[in-house]
Amino acid sequence: MSTDTPHTSHALRVNEKAANLEALQLEAAPQPEPTAPPGHAVVQVAAAAVNPSDVKATLGLMPQAVWPRTPGRDFAGTVVSGPSEWIGREVYGSGGDIGITRDGSHARYLVLPEAALRAKPQGISMDEAGAVGVPFVTAYEGFRRSGMPQAGQTVLVLGANGKVGQAAVQLASQAGARVIAVQRRAGPFEGFACGPVDVIDARHHADVGAQVRELTSGRGANIVYNTVGSAYFEAANKAMAKGATQIFIATHERAVPFDIFAFYRGMHTFVGIDSLAMDCVASTAQLDAMREGFERGTLKPFPVARHFRLEEAMDAYRLVLSGSTDRVVLRP
Repeated sequence: MSTDTPHTSHALRVNEKAANLEALQLEAAPQPEPTAPPGHAVVQVAAAAVNPSDVKATLGLMPQAVWPRTPGRDFAGTVVSGPSEWIGREVYGSGGDIGITRDGSHARYLVLPEAALRAKPQGISMDEAGAVGVPFVTAYEGFRRSGMPQAGQTVLVLGANGKVGQAAVQLASQAGARVIAVQRRAGPFEGFACGPVDVIDARHHADVGAQVRELTSGRGANIVYNTVGSAYFEAANKAMAKGATQIFIATHERAVPFDIFAFYRGMHTFVGIDSLAMDCVASTAQLDAMREGFERGTLKPFPVARHFRLEEAMDAYRLVLSGSTDRVVLRP
């Protein structure tokens, strides 16, 4: 990775698809401060998360990605040019277009539409604000599309140890729902929740659906947030209450056994979520809907375990693609 002087602003550039991470060529190219076009603003990036989707997009696994470009979907920083009322304000955001179909946040400067600007919540750091985007936007959009959790409902989160799963647990708990978290490890739920969380260790419960039924006196869960997909598909269907909704964001296998009779007799609904389809305006509006929770503490950003300089980006990318559950940010 090439660099100029330590004081020169840079942006990561990916020029073409790579067969794997070892073949990936990340260039830290000099980046002069851009001028904001009409209706846009320039954000000086203070922190930008490295998401698994950021790394996969550099490997050509996102068909809509353009080349060359700067990767990075999430960000937090300060507006340095654009509409006068925004100059000097701290902002944060995310987007399925940022770093995929337009230059992203793994850079010193990020150009955004004015409509994508939202003030960073008070009381959280730049690192934290730069790392909430993709997981919380995905979790929120799933609940928005399925009907937000309500007090008195039961929400089952499958893959609750992942970042989207942790965000879903937080949102359901904040809403006053009963939360059942399925994770593949013993002990209490490892993430934050502002209320109690029942935990099922999937390693020791071969029939997760039956365990959910037992915990709910046979009723099942009103909302099932399946962050894993095929691996939990059958268990999730067994765990669904009459009229329940199951949310999907990912899968290992595309084809799954599907009992149409159980589906229509259960009056079930399946909801698919693709956060890449939500641009920076839509995504950041979702984040803004969670502002109050972040500011009052019923929602908490993820602890940022590691931060890297831009010239260390390959180390950060390797860490994320290795399956690390640590939240990682670049500080451009």
